Amino acid sequence: MNQKILITGAAGFIGFHLSKSLLADGFEVLGIDNLNDYYDQSLKKARLKILEEQPSFKFDKIDIYEKNELEKSFKKFQPNMVVNLAAQAGVRYSIENPYEYINSNIVGFTNIIELCRHNDVKGLIYASSSSVYGGNTKIPFDVKDRVDNPVSLYAATKKANELIANSYSHLYGLHTTGLRFFTVYGPWGRPDMAMFMFLKNILEGKPINVFNNGDMKRDFTYIDDIIEGIKAAIKKNYACEIFNIGNSISEKLMDMIQVVENEADKKARINFLPMQPGDVRESFADIEYSTRKLGYKPTTSISQGIPNFVKWYRKYHEK
Repeated sequence: MNQKILITGAAGFIGFHLSKSLLADGFEVLGIDNLNDYYDQSLKKARLKILEEQPSFKFDKIDIYEKNELEKSFKKFQPNMVVNLAAQAGVRYSIENPYEYINSNIVGFTNIIELCRHNDVKGLIYASSSSVYGGNTKIPFDVKDRVDNPVSLYAATKKANELIANSYSHLYGLHTTGLRFFTVYGPWGRPDMAMFMFLKNILEGKPINVFNNGDMKRDFTYIDDIIEGIKAAIKKNYACEIFNIGNSISEKLMDMIQVVENEADKKARINFLPMQPGDVRESFADIEYSTRKLGYKPTTSISQGIPNFVKWYRKYHEK
């Protein structure tokens, strides 16, 4: 039987790459996305155009908040597995637009998990986030650590997804796997992410805003490593698990900026600013559990990944 996978957020950064990889592996994919205008829709449409070249890819323009429309897609496609990547993203945007997060990340997620339960779906893989670690001071972040200190609404919604999934696994036997992604970057990336904004402004000769006076560290994870982690989770389809999917290296923000400058062949003009509300000083994934249970082993350093991202960016913006 040909495996059928429904992917929400398929026109997004991770959803696009996952769809592309699974199609290349011979899966049938139904992509769902509302193509909202949180960032440039033309980028989403360009990703979608590439996916639609594949005969095994189908697309439904649906908001996961709309349960009735979503239900029709489930019934028609009858997926074996579901990967939920659709969410209102961004820490700072959640401070300005809380209802967007409740609608998409709480109501939308509940719609997805309910439809999985009622449509004989074998497993749900869903995106959580490193932001659930919030105010934790123990480094690196371990999946066994308590995560009761979210410092943004976005983080709180992702923690809520994990709790909802846990209850569904125990009540109904639905297999669920939550993946806490750590600062994902690479070709076709999101324009609201720091690396994308830094590169854009550096190339255009505009200043970049660097918060906490540059005293920040992030576990930058290349998109190809993220996709390998998701595919391993699909294959294993554990009964109820949560994994860190990071690079397991905490890089200084200023070091990342330096690699971007080198690749852009241009120095950044930097505005140093205080810490923003909802932000954290450091992220760092402990991936020992992910390696043991998923065989997850990231291989891409920022010195390899950033040049790939810059090369894509220049090519994309030439068109």
